[in-house]
Amino acid sequence: MRVALQPQNFLAMQDSDLNDWFSSEVQPHESKLRSYLRRKFPTLVDEDDIVQESYARLIRSKKKGEVANSKALLFRIARNAVIDLFRRRRVAKTDTVADFTNLSVLDDGTAITDEISKKEDLQMLTAALLELPDRCRQTMTLRLVYQMSHKEIARELGISPHTVKAQLVKGTKRCVEFFEARK
Repeated sequence: MRVALQPQNFLAMQDSDLNDWFSSEVQPHESKLRSYLRRKFPTLVDEDDIVQESYARLIRSKKKGEVANSKALLFRIARNAVIDLFRRRRVAKTDTVADFTNLSVLDDGTAITDEISKKEDLQMLTAALLELPDRCRQTMTLRLVYQMSHKEIARELGISPHTVKAQLVKGTKRCVEFFEARK
């Protein structure tokens, strides 16, 4: 279990003015911030990390003299931290497209030629997906590799289900064209 850094521990190293500011202007908003994060980002599992990261960013801004409204800036920082986290996760998921060729083919007694054919097909699919525009590749990867539904993909990418459908149609069409060009 990960122990979150408490603001008091971090601020104990700081001057008393910063500590007073944090105690009076920032800390009273913690429960509202957590409520906001749960409501706005229901799939967020790293709430404590986001709160701590928000505190750290806010303190850095305060030290630079860039804080006019502590509450507003805290909430904006937290929102941006969540968006950064989701972007990193999304990139990590879609970057695994290149790993398709490393997926092992099931050994169900098929002939070696069938296994080679499957690997070649998988390599061709990987090449086709890598040729797609980013959003289209992300959508196709989430559908084909992670077998997510249209609604799940829409939620993950922050787009409408209609856009997911359009991207899947576009991706499928481009993949078919890719395969036909290499027959």
